[in-house]
Amino acid sequence: MSREPMSRVRKIYFARLVGRCVVLLIAVALWLFRRESFDVLNGMNFFRGFSVFHLLWILWLIDMFCQLVPVKGYISLGSHKHFLARFKPIAEKINKETIKKHVRATTKAAYKVMVIWVAFIAVLGLLYFLDVLGKPELLLVSVAFYVCDLICVLIWCPFRLIMGNRCCTTCRIFNWDHLMMFSPIIFVGGFYALSLFALSVVVFVIWELCVILYPERFWEQTNEALRCANCTDKLCTQYCRKLKRAEEKKK
Repeated sequence: MSREPMSRVRKIYFARLVGRCVVLLIAVALWLFRRESFDVLNGMNFFRGFSVFHLLWILWLIDMFCQLVPVKGYISLGSHKHFLARFKPIAEKINKETIKKHVRATTKAAYKVMVIWVAFIAVLGLLYFLDVLGKPELLLVSVAFYVCDLICVLIWCPFRLIMGNRCCTTCRIFNWDHLMMFSPIIFVGGFYALSLFALSVVVFVIWELCVILYPERFWEQTNEALRCANCTDKLCTQYCRKLKRAEEKKK
């Protein structure tokens, strides 16, 4: 089978992954050689100077802003499927009972992930309060999660084992990424950490409200835009190829 050309969105996401790896390397270098750079985390030090971490703060705010508005071309459909502009309803009448069952099932799986994640963050918090980890280390964990977020999208995602979703486009928890990313720094306090975490909570709440109010936008059986046949993002190519091979075998 000939290899299909990489989609534009996948190219953008790979470029972003490379950029995030560079950010992680810079953060580690600062942790090793310029530990004072992390003073921005303390209280209101955010307003008492400018550092590399201010640039990262701005970048993270832009990322979250792009999840709050329907910016085309930069963000995948999986992250924007809660917007009306990305919704393509099926021709048939939507069965409300069927979709309620689907939402209950996916939400149950989603909150299994949440419980596991909260337990993991609680361990980090315990290590922080025992002085095993400090504020710089918790920020490094968040930066590492920043990289892992796109590894999950482009290469392999452990949460699929729990969620059972086909790909990122149909993922129930796609926009939980920043909430999970910034949860380690909630123990840090200070404007830098709390402002990032607060906006991630806003993104999370809007996403969850849309699941409740517009569940038809989150399921490929009611939103044609999420179906493989209509996919243009092709972020999860290993799954796309498996489906294509299965379709060719049927023919």
